[in-house]
Amino acid sequence: MPHEQPLVLIDLTAEYKQNLRDLSKRFRNIRSDIQPIIEQLQQGNIVGDRITGIGEEYIVYKVRVRNSSIQKVRVLDTD
Repeated sequence: MPHEQPLVLIDLTAEYKQNLRDLSKRFRNIRSDIQPIIEQLQQGNIVGDRITGIGEEYIVYKVRVRNSSIQKVRVLDTD
């Protein structure tokens, strides 16, 4: 099967790349955590919640991604 071209081209800003580089020092898995979101966007799938009030010329979505570098402790109530 030939390599498929993405439906959407994602162009990362220099600020985003710098922030990602800085965050990757603390959170080792951040790149692999965001990769599935980037792939979904490239396939044309809209993910996240739309943010309104930005203006008519921009459509902005907020996407939350689980940080697998942080281990969340679950407390069970034994009462």
